Amino acid sequence: MKILLVEDDPETAGFIRRGLTEAGHVVDHAADGPDGLHLAMGGGGYDVLVVDRMLPRLDGLGLVRALRAAGLRTPVLFLTARTGVGDRVEGLEAGADDYLGKPFAFAELAARLNALARRPPMAAEATTLRVADLEMDLLRRVVTRGGRRIELQPREFRLLEYLMRRTGQVVTRTMLLEGVWDFHFDPRTSVVETHVSRLRAKLGGEEAPALIHTMRGAGYVIRAPD
Repeated sequence: MKILLVEDDPETAGFIRRGLTEAGHVVDHAADGPDGLHLAMGGGGYDVLVVDRMLPRLDGLGLVRALRAAGLRTPVLFLTARTGVGDRVEGLEAGADDYLGKPFAFAELAARLNALARRPPMAAEATTLRVADLEMDLLRRVVTRGGRRIELQPREFRLLEYLMRRTGQVVTRTMLLEGVWDFHFDPRTSVVETHVSRLRAKLGGEEAPALIHTMRGAGYVIRAPD
């Protein structure tokens, strides 16, 4: 197994590196965040990353967030003295796959790394959604249809994204209220109907076939024209 260790404490790094090398693994080491990010992004073919939270110049959270934003799905284990529940949640939400507190037993570290390496690789999350000639770029927050840019308000963008992620599926009014407006009750207003109508008008253009369809008594569905 090829492992990248990003740890600024020389004693801890030396201990981990010796132990993993003796176990038959290949270990590269970076002593700060930017160097770790450079190695991780450099095509080294790492199976697992071991990252300290508190790193010079770029902390572990920032490093992992940058990796995930770039689409790198290599498993990451945070190794840190920050072991509170909030710290663990923050680390996992940043994109880490596992979290081990210091001080630690080397046998547990090795077992966790082996378990991470056995996991099937995660598929990269799509950054572009398409329905017929309608395209949504999730990174640039840009929507086009037939090459024509469509300007949407933030709520309209969220509504369209919700529909496009469920292309071909009937989406109910309740689902839209919860998924787009964060309402967990029915406000008894026409907010959904009004926004869907506006969205249809913006997507329509001249002689463009409809993409959003009303399923009477059920909800809405977005699909390519027949």
